[in-house]
Amino acid sequence: MDKPVSNDEEAALFGEAMSAKIKNIEPILVGVGVRNQLLVRIETQDGLVGWGESGLSAREAAVAATIEHFASFLIGQDSRRIGRIWQESYRSQYFEGGRVFMAAISAIDIALYDLLGKRLSVPVYQLLGGKQRDTIPTFASFLTSDLNRTLENTQILIDAGWDCVRIYPDGFDGDGVFNPRASLGRTADILIAMREKFGRDLSIGIDLHHRYSPAETASFCNMLPAGTLDFLEEPIRCETPEAYEMLRTMTNIPFAVGEEFASKWQAGPYLDKGLTQYMRLDICNIGGFTEAMKIAGWSERHYIDLMPHNPLGPVCTAASVHMSAAVPNFSWLETRQSSVESLGFHDPVLFPGQVELNGAVYIVPDAPGLGVEVNEDAVRASKPNHVECPHLMRPDGSVTNW
Repeated sequence: MDKPVSNDEEAALFGEAMSAKIKNIEPILVGVGVRNQLLVRIETQDGLVGWGESGLSAREAAVAATIEHFASFLIGQDSRRIGRIWQESYRSQYFEGGRVFMAAISAIDIALYDLLGKRLSVPVYQLLGGKQRDTIPTFASFLTSDLNRTLENTQILIDAGWDCVRIYPDGFDGDGVFNPRASLGRTADILIAMREKFGRDLSIGIDLHHRYSPAETASFCNMLPAGTLDFLEEPIRCETPEAYEMLRTMTNIPFAVGEEFASKWQAGPYLDKGLTQYMRLDICNIGGFTEAMKIAGWSERHYIDLMPHNPLGPVCTAASVHMSAAVPNFSWLETRQSSVESLGFHDPVLFPGQVELNGAVYIVPDAPGLGVEVNEDAVRASKPNHVECPHLMRPDGSVTNW
């Protein structure tokens, strides 16, 4: 028979619940490097602070307004009831989902996990089942248009320990003009030269950044000898899975798709129909840990490894590292901190405590929560700039995707 709870124990439990209630939720837009970052700061009644980050770059004001709206009904709730808070945030309006809503939910969810880890004095990965790896392999990236410079950058990365390199093709003619056809041939020549020089031990990927049509993508793939590419990332937009079904029949190169997804429902057709071979979910857009771990399990069912999108700052990186540590199905995590692509997103003045990149791997931290320290005074003093993604045109003047 269970022992009755004493009055003192009941009072202690009540006090613990009261201290864990959300006192404040604050979106903070800050300029970091060449971009802005939208952080969310959540404080509980006992003074604990958790940090999250939104992934909807260049549209941060819309996400900040949504976070403030969610705060109107989340303040006063128990910060430990993370799954319930996710559901209420998602289902408390008539119109479901959407990237703005999900970016806001992501930032809040990540901050709540940071809080709970700190409250229990454990790293976040312990809340996800414990870590399955001690280090997180990464891939590094750079923009390429010149063959010699591409080979030099690749050698630098290999010497630093990277075994996976991703390039971006340069099809820009200046003044916001992007010429996809002109970029494909020279990019194919560069990839062929990379494979010939560095052999089979190097994994090579390319990010087409959904700027191409299925026909252009298929034409590009046909220019490449078998085995040139290990993965082809985001060649077209993700709105229409049927377009990817068509493209999947035109090439046998593995696809890496998912950074645009904002829910398990968007990811589902790509997993169930074999339309991606690497799941590129972004924890700061997909719905935070709560949604990302569901998609990770769904991916495992299909023997699809995660290759998380990680283009933001230290909070996003730390969240991605904890998630990557806790899942069995994992390949590489994107990093923007390599020796050939330093964008200033991980400013040590703003973030004096960060996840450590050791060579080509992140070290899984053991500190409570995410393991990120934020210099609040410096963050608040680093004012955001107006950042607008390029509005690209094709040579004929028509609009195309950034």
